[in-house]
Amino acid sequence: MKRNQLLALAGTALLFLLPALLKAQITDQKSIVAKGAKVEKLGDGYAFTEGPAVDRDGNVYFTDQPNNKIFKWTASTGTISLFSEQAGRSNGLYFDGKGNLIAAADMDNQLWSFDKVGQPTVLVKEYQGKLLNGPNDLWIAPSGAIYLTDPLYKRDYWTRNPERQQAGEFLYYLSPDRSQFYPVDKDLVKPNGIVGTPDGKKLYVADIDANKTYEYTIQKNGALSGRKLFANMGSDGMTIDRQGNVYLTGKGVTVFDKAGQQIAHIPIPENWTANVVFGGKDRSTLFITAMGAVYGVKMNVKGF
Repeated sequence: MKRNQLLALAGTALLFLLPALLKAQITDQKSIVAKGAKVEKLGDGYAFTEGPAVDRDGNVYFTDQPNNKIFKWTASTGTISLFSEQAGRSNGLYFDGKGNLIAAADMDNQLWSFDKVGQPTVLVKEYQGKLLNGPNDLWIAPSGAIYLTDPLYKRDYWTRNPERQQAGEFLYYLSPDRSQFYPVDKDLVKPNGIVGTPDGKKLYVADIDANKTYEYTIQKNGALSGRKLFANMGSDGMTIDRQGNVYLTGKGVTVFDKAGQQIAHIPIPENWTANVVFGGKDRSTLFITAMGAVYGVKMNVKGF
């Protein structure tokens, strides 16, 4: 083949590859990603990763939901080890103030608490005498109150009636003393990702089927008020950094500033990004769960 023909073929191939190459680039208007940083694979070989939560030392715990396991990524070594192989098919995770790992345990539609050696205790198993639909994600306020999303995703491992158990797919509140559990927003299609500000004043909840994320004001008694649209995008999981930027997931990670303006997008080489959290000793590694793998990228901003 002549040189000109080879160049023509190469040019044609580049035209086809260019959109994919451009799509794979990080876009970052506010320099929140560390200069020169790339998305790195931290581990793979899982069925579907979810629910990353960071402990006091910056280690990240995440679930392999279909395989009913919770794993621990150790920040100091980058190694991944098994934490629990009877995880209640948990999705979302979050550490409470005592170091217990609170889990949205989807297998029996419950909210669990794991102690430091992985022994679970059931915190919530029903509402008004009926099972929950399928606890998905949670956030714990500084007061110790828990906000829990309860969408319905039918599971082939359920032995119960797979139809919706509650009157709707609600956002729930569990009081700090664990004595009260009730819906705080019934007007959502399918609540999923959730995160709050560390001062306990704002709560963000993604309505994934409505393709919207809402912002609420948290009252002193735990009630929510002033719901308003934050972004025209839903999310599977969410986190927040110290500048108040909110990170939504789905197709990669999309970042919005506190005013709801998109400022960055981090593509991930998987079809779906499930959840995200800041890990590492200084909380500057964005830890991402995506399908059968987990990823990390160094950031200029830090999480909590």
